[in-house]
Amino acid sequence: MSDLIEEDEIPKLLKKLPEWDHEGKEIFRILEFDEFMDGVDFVNGVAEIAEESGHHPDIDIRWCTVTLHLTTHDQGGLTEADFELAKRIDTLID
Repeated sequence: MSDLIEEDEIPKLLKKLPEWDHEGKEIFRILEFDEFMDGVDFVNGVAEIAEESGHHPDIDIRWCTVTLHLTTHDQGGLTEADFELAKRIDTLID
């Protein structure tokens, strides 16, 4: 189990993930797709990565917009697992 990341470390880690934002105890990313099914296909890819890593985002799908929220619920905040999963999710997007 990963330790919580100190608040002052979060901006440094986010420099490597420029499309992600930080709020409270989570990082999040909002993605827009041209078609609803493009978003669903993306979410299916995220689901595969999440299962492989054993770490799962909160996912919201609204028409062509997908919002991903990452936090380590059992730790009550952000851990290395969240940033690693964000990095892997970003590989799905060109």
